[in-house]
Amino acid sequence: MTTTITVNGKTTTVDAEPDTPLLWVLRGEMKLVGTKFGCGKALCGACTVHLDGEAVRSCVTPIEAVGAREVTTIEGLKGKEADALRRAWSEVDVVQCGYCQSGQLMSACALLRKTPKPSDEDVSSAMSGNICRCGTYPRIRAAIHLAAGSVAS
Repeated sequence: MTTTITVNGKTTTVDAEPDTPLLWVLRGEMKLVGTKFGCGKALCGACTVHLDGEAVRSCVTPIEAVGAREVTTIEGLKGKEADALRRAWSEVDVVQCGYCQSGQLMSACALLRKTPKPSDEDVSSAMSGNICRCGTYPRIRAAIHLAAGSVAS
């Protein structure tokens, strides 16, 4: 079955059953492999993308649920918040293995767009469910606050 979706500003038709997870369409059909498979149950956050700006887990989002909404993956993430987060990620030296980082950045960017000056509680809530097997949580939190400060100034 063919479905038309918009990903990173480009409208495309994909061949997928309605219940196919968005993650498989992104990685398999569209070859956008920055979005990672982690658990397949929306528990780890590695597959996080934006659906009309909201962070969602693509491993449990069926392609039929996307409809006319805009999907943004790590490959298409742009804007002042995304730029500030990338700089902060580098400055704070967040990344170790890197596997979870696309999902972490997608969740952090959605947070900063909604809450430009997040509290620690805001960060904890927004990043809850994004698992980092390397345990870089303190650096992720520090990078989010650093990015928020640079966006706000």
